[in-house]
Amino acid sequence: MNIKDDIAHIISEIGEDPSREGLVETPRRVEKSFEYLMRGYGQNLKSVVNGAVFESADDEMVIVRDIEFFSMCEHHLLPFFGRAHIGYLPQGRIIGVSKIARIVDMYARRLQIQERLTSQIAEAMMEVLGPEGVGVVMEARHMCMQMRGVEKQNSVMTTSCMLGSFRREAATRGEFLRLIGVR
Repeated sequence: MNIKDDIAHIISEIGEDPSREGLVETPRRVEKSFEYLMRGYGQNLKSVVNGAVFESADDEMVIVRDIEFFSMCEHHLLPFFGRAHIGYLPQGRIIGVSKIARIVDMYARRLQIQERLTSQIAEAMMEVLGPEGVGVVMEARHMCMQMRGVEKQNSVMTTSCMLGSFRREAATRGEFLRLIGVR
């Protein structure tokens, strides 16, 4: 079986007619959608960064805030989405700013839980740059909490991963959190 056949079967199992005009192409569309939404499985850190790491004497904190992301909850196959805030203290190397967003997307475009996603991004930044430290904070809304289950419409989950000096030094961590303005 393939995804299209599986989706047609699901449509039938929920009591719909997969041959109905509005549903005939749905299995194909869902298959294409899943290919796009899960494209992170076909990517790796080296190809995403693509050599965009540069020598630099800069040693002040670098932050990219409000990187929007979309992911799929591995427990219910429902979306969760929000914003990622990433900071690092360079130690001789910096990264092209768009590559930070691409790293977020690579890991987000897989079946995920937010806690693991946050850690994967922080660990990838450490691996690529070898900085003094990295901080990642992610804020997200989870459709598995809003559309089903407890149905809490205004809930936002916040996760963080602090590595290196962001974990060891309260002042560094505090500066990062203050600059990203997490509530």
